[in-house]
Amino acid sequence: MKLFAAIDLLGGKVVRLRQGKRDSATVYSDDPLATALRWEEEGADGLHIVDLAGAFSGASSSLPWVEAIAKRVRIPIQFGGGLRTQEAVEEALRRGSSRVVIGTRAWEEDGFLPKLAGRFGSERLVLALDARNGEVRIAGWERGTGKKLIDAARYAQGHGAGFLLYTDVSVDGMLSGPDLERTRQLVESIHLPIFASGGIGKPGDLRALQQIPRLYGAVLGRAIYEKTVSLRDWRAEAGGKNA
Repeated sequence: MKLFAAIDLLGGKVVRLRQGKRDSATVYSDDPLATALRWEEEGADGLHIVDLAGAFSGASSSLPWVEAIAKRVRIPIQFGGGLRTQEAVEEALRRGSSRVVIGTRAWEEDGFLPKLAGRFGSERLVLALDARNGEVRIAGWERGTGKKLIDAARYAQGHGAGFLLYTDVSVDGMLSGPDLERTRQLVESIHLPIFASGGIGKPGDLRALQQIPRLYGAVLGRAIYEKTVSLRDWRAEAGGKNA
């Protein structure tokens, strides 16, 4: 199971939100590059960088940080937040993202995801499944879509996504444990590699996720910033490598 470290950017600072609420931001660093280097050194398999302002507004402003980080780290970067045009996706990839995370427009416009897959390749596209009570949310999690999680995942699989990122919005940033049941349902129903995100708060949560066959990876946020999970210790427990 791959472990990606989350770096959520807001106003040039590294922050974490609780349940996606923009008024709940906790600032952990004013140096995104130093944060990225720290997580690489501690053993992250990749970085999951999100432009929070972009997620809410629809226009990313953090690409200079992505480019600066990409020039210094050796691990892959997946970047999301406000990537709602083909041009924005192309720019994010040009700046050093290995993959991009697409959400809002893919659910608002049926042809958007297939168009991106045809232009950039499915292997560079992560489709965000941000859900509350099994319903996919968009626009920084502020709007519901009426789409059920499994149905949305099947759509993604058939229309060009290369990876899926499932986040349970109700527990994100709460350290209260991930949504194991829906994560397992997704992995059993969909053949794409899937990242689990939201609620991971202790090593036991990672052990529980690791028991889900074929789960590709997990995204860690508040847990590593508040040191309730150690990337270095987890790698040691897993034998030095997250398989």
